[in-house]
Amino acid sequence: MIRSILFPLFCAILTASQVDADNWGHWRGPTGNGVAENATPPTEWSDTRNVKWKVAIPGRGSGSPVVWDDKVFVVTGVSEGAATQSPIGGQRPQGGQGRNRGGGRSGAALTNTKFNIICVDRKTGALLWEQTAIETTPHQAVHGTNNFASASPCTDGDHVYAFFGSRGLYCYTMDGELKWKRNDFGKMQTRNGFGEGSSPTLAGEKIIVPWDHEGQSFIYALDKKSGKTIWETKRDEPTNWSTPLVVEHNGSRQVVLNGQNKARAYDLESGKELWRCGGQTQRPCASAVAGDGMVFVGSGFQGSFLGAFRLDGKGDIEGTANVVWSVNRDTPDVASPLLSNGRVYFYKGKTGILSCLDAKTGKPHYSASRVDGINSTYASPIAANGYVYLTDRNGTTVVIKDADKLQIVATNSVGETVDATPAPVDNELFIRGEQHLFCIAN
Repeated sequence: MIRSILFPLFCAILTASQVDADNWGHWRGPTGNGVAENATPPTEWSDTRNVKWKVAIPGRGSGSPVVWDDKVFVVTGVSEGAATQSPIGGQRPQGGQGRNRGGGRSGAALTNTKFNIICVDRKTGALLWEQTAIETTPHQAVHGTNNFASASPCTDGDHVYAFFGSRGLYCYTMDGELKWKRNDFGKMQTRNGFGEGSSPTLAGEKIIVPWDHEGQSFIYALDKKSGKTIWETKRDEPTNWSTPLVVEHNGSRQVVLNGQNKARAYDLESGKELWRCGGQTQRPCASAVAGDGMVFVGSGFQGSFLGAFRLDGKGDIEGTANVVWSVNRDTPDVASPLLSNGRVYFYKGKTGILSCLDAKTGKPHYSASRVDGINSTYASPIAANGYVYLTDRNGTTVVIKDADKLQIVATNSVGETVDATPAPVDNELFIRGEQHLFCIAN
């Protein structure tokens, strides 16, 4: 579930939450584009080689790890009977949360579940603290490949925020003290009972919370220090699993969010809709990326669309010059695109078929290319130190050159399912597998 070297005009567009590039406080990185500008993680590893540490995590969760200074944070949902040992250092949790690898809709059982946030020491993997945000029985089942903790946490170095959708948003100090919680949003009813998964986004003094489902949908801006609502805006959208992207353009900040009916941008200060554009497909999951005065939004379930939109549009921009280019084949579904060095990388649907386009023109450097070892994808691609990391659900990560031509550098595996997007920080790579959290380092 992503600081980027983009174009010469990169400085004209940044995320609102500009932070130290040596931290990874959001599931798609400091700019939301999937790039770690200063990181130099390994390109080769296995489940034992170049593993600095590996710790067992109880329950199930596909929220991506976030890293700040000496702390790593992950979230998990531990259902009754699913964990019988200490969360750190124990064996594989057992119980009624098995993976349905056939992709069916039979997910985790509706039993009493602890929704936990875990903080481990970055140097050793030792448990620093663990908090149960809430213990309750979920109201709705999930898809067999989803779980009850699929939204990623986020942090600004002062607080860490754990979002469990219908179970609420929880703000903790970096030492694990609960500061505030919001569990009054209601209960989502997701399409076909697929479950939840959108993550919140930090933007200056605000935290942006997406709330798209089969009932009345909203996007919220909360005060990150108190949790109080600053604004809320209704959305004419059904279930959506994408995460908001905050960008700056011409001195103001926009919140860009995908949607089945329209991709939309909102004014960060007021919540007022700025522009919208149709063309997206059903039940979007992929989040936007942005650079050079444009934002790139796509979806790929029961249809195919990826568009590059100028950020200075107003109202409905479909069919106008504010749509710089678009493509209608091989576009991403669950995994979000990557924007790095003026190139947009994305998979076709949930497959490992990879395309790389010129971000300014939409012209392909290469398209619909098969990458050996990558067949089924939920984790989004990331970039660091001139390389792109492509992760399959089977735990394989293929490293390629961040270049106009497809050049495979290495193929690696941690030996277990990986649905979460890895986090590259400094000379390390943090991978949240189905069973363990790995710190990969030379």
